[in-house]
Amino acid sequence: MSERTGVPVLVLKEGSQRTTGRDARRANILAARALAEAVMTSLGPRGMDKMLVDSFGDVTITGDGATILKEMDVQHPAAKMLVEVAKAQDDEVGDGTTTVVVLAGELLKNAAELLDQEIHPSIIIEGYEKAMEYALKVLDEIAIKVDPTDKEILKKVAMTSLGSKAVAEYKEFLAELAVEAALKVAEKRDNRWYIDIDNVKIEKKKGESLADTQLVHGIVLDKEVVHAGMPKVVKGAKIALLNCPLEVEKPEITAKIQITSPEQMKAFLDEEIRLLKEMVEKIKKVGANVVFCQKGIDDVAQHYLAKYGILAARRIKKSDMEKLARATGARIVTSIDDLTEKDLGYAELVEERKIGEDKMIFVEGCKNPRAVTILIRGGAEHVVDEAERALHDALCVVRNVVHDGKIVAGGGAPEMEVARRLRSYATNFKGKIQLAINKFADSLEIIPTILAQSAGLEVVDAIVELRSLHEKGHTWAGIDVFGGKVVEDMTKLNVLEPVSVKKQSIKSATEAAIMILRIDDIIAAAPPKEKEKEKGESGEGKLPE
Repeated sequence: MSERTGVPVLVLKEGSQRTTGRDARRANILAARALAEAVMTSLGPRGMDKMLVDSFGDVTITGDGATILKEMDVQHPAAKMLVEVAKAQDDEVGDGTTTVVVLAGELLKNAAELLDQEIHPSIIIEGYEKAMEYALKVLDEIAIKVDPTDKEILKKVAMTSLGSKAVAEYKEFLAELAVEAALKVAEKRDNRWYIDIDNVKIEKKKGESLADTQLVHGIVLDKEVVHAGMPKVVKGAKIALLNCPLEVEKPEITAKIQITSPEQMKAFLDEEIRLLKEMVEKIKKVGANVVFCQKGIDDVAQHYLAKYGILAARRIKKSDMEKLARATGARIVTSIDDLTEKDLGYAELVEERKIGEDKMIFVEGCKNPRAVTILIRGGAEHVVDEAERALHDALCVVRNVVHDGKIVAGGGAPEMEVARRLRSYATNFKGKIQLAINKFADSLEIIPTILAQSAGLEVVDAIVELRSLHEKGHTWAGIDVFGGKVVEDMTKLNVLEPVSVKKQSIKSATEAAIMILRIDDIIAAAPPKEKEKEKGESGEGKLPE
């Protein structure tokens, strides 16, 4: 409304909505908290699973925070921010996705209490930033240094991660597989160990049981041999990896060939066969007895490959070709003319096997496999899917420990210790910032609180007891979820986690909370459906009255 004329001034398009100040903040905080409360019950070893049904009716059953948020069709923009944060957590450290969303929700809930006391958001943000920096410092101080290649420690860390998944009853077996696979692909660079999780291929096939999941020291391809006449087993395999088609290339532009007699037609076809035969003979001459081709293989080429007793598979994914190269030591060749004996890789055995209803090719017994495969089996589709997610998290936590060699105990112990130290740190500040730092400390206690709830403990009593133990110097006092009690030292129960997961959770959750607290104005455009309706109502396609 213009002050002088009293004429309304429209800045935004008709149908747009604007929420400002306190209302905007409240709406955002409520949305983020609602999302946090949805995943809260899935935290920890006694956490519950969620059944998610998408618009096509496909069902996903999982307790994995990142998967729950990915499958939920979240609409509210502030809640979408938390989904992004969980995704970033999953990409960065691979675990702790539920923790990060729960923590962000709790930080916002406590910030809302301060906002109600008329404390300005910028003061809360400053307090949260200082608290986060100090919390990360404390985690570094209390972290336990370990040998990054100690299999026992790595197995305990993997088991802690798997303990909160639906496949927890097989956690010891799966943890061993994850540790062995991760160490197989580990490389030393500048006196530091490095693991690229992408070098561990995870294949899944429904059937058998989870106990039949196996680690293959090589690569498993979800492909079958292209020709029935080819051998199904090749021992002492010399493997050629081709990134070129075993076909006669068609011209790039439209070309016409004029054939005036049957003899010319025959000569044309004979020439095509001769070219294909030459290609196959070149492969045989080099000494290859297995061919994996990223492109297509012509029927004639298949016939000659079978005739020479060469096993071949086509249309292999680029990522699988790269893993085959790492595992077998072969070099991917982009032209058959360039193929030499030096480019061939080696495997003791290449075999086509029937797994479930499908055929798969196993490339096993590589001399020094720097890429391996875990073949997951399980009684139902959702079991193998959940096992894949669980193994991904286990591999990630093992990688994190191998990278930085530092761990902390689980069971809410590090959160309680950081909260205790934050409260004494808050006394160094005057004014309202102290309140924000104390609220940050309170927020961290949500993790042991949820663990106590899921263990069936009296929550207030458990938290009071934990605070008392931490005051007495028991750094690793936490909640024993399976025993249903508070224990003085979680490390004795072998509940161990990488410190990098904890640090990333605190960083991501704080950043998300701060980002939402900074927003004091929401301007939403009119939804597209209304626009279409307006068009229809404006008389488009109608006769004038």
